[in-house]
Amino acid sequence: MDDEDGYFPEPIAATYDEASADMFRPDAVGPVVDFLAERADGGRALELGIGTGRIALPLAARGVPVHGIDLSRAMVDRLRAKPGGDAIGVTIGDFATTKVDGPFSVAYLVFNTIMNLTTQDAQVACFRNAAGHLAPGGCFVVEVMVPELRKLPPGQHAVPFHVGARRLGFDTYDTATQAMSSHHVRIADGHATYTEIPFRYVWPAELDLMARLAGLRLRERWEGWTREPFGHDSGRHVSVWEKPAH
Repeated sequence: MDDEDGYFPEPIAATYDEASADMFRPDAVGPVVDFLAERADGGRALELGIGTGRIALPLAARGVPVHGIDLSRAMVDRLRAKPGGDAIGVTIGDFATTKVDGPFSVAYLVFNTIMNLTTQDAQVACFRNAAGHLAPGGCFVVEVMVPELRKLPPGQHAVPFHVGARRLGFDTYDTATQAMSSHHVRIADGHATYTEIPFRYVWPAELDLMARLAGLRLRERWEGWTREPFGHDSGRHVSVWEKPAH
């Protein structure tokens, strides 16, 4: 990774909103904003990996003061270009370690962004960083997939997530190291482009231990933003860890 924007340089940022269009629909964004605004409870919110502002902009429009941290200037430039984007404070840096002025009532990481940290040490540091920014009684919210290892038959390490005439996508897993990569092939005007983005998948129980190391305790866990029960077959979870008030 040589680009100063990390894994989200200008070519990725330029098409990010379009490629993730389903996640920008009101029915996808609204429940997230409702959930976070409730936990902000009149206080400030810190978004780790603020990106192009998919959540930060509507959350700020609800009256919640939002500050963001992001490594990618190209992604933040897209945020700045949107209505209301210039009113949101953003600090450029690694959200696992970058410090900003707090405290905050809620810090949050959505849409699998915790997996952009590709080592366990970095994920542990992220929890400590989030906890350090929270006021007593504040909470850290993470939305992330449950690793889809049950889809892997013996001897296979790839799981497709999109197959279409203009786009192909699949994830590859290394179960020995918890490393994974998302592979994207896009076809336009007879030409194909290929992008690979590395991740580190992480289990709910592992995240609970990271939280405990950071002085946080699990308060609630749901399958989704509308509080569906989390269970054996859940493909993702929204977890909330609380910083003790005393």
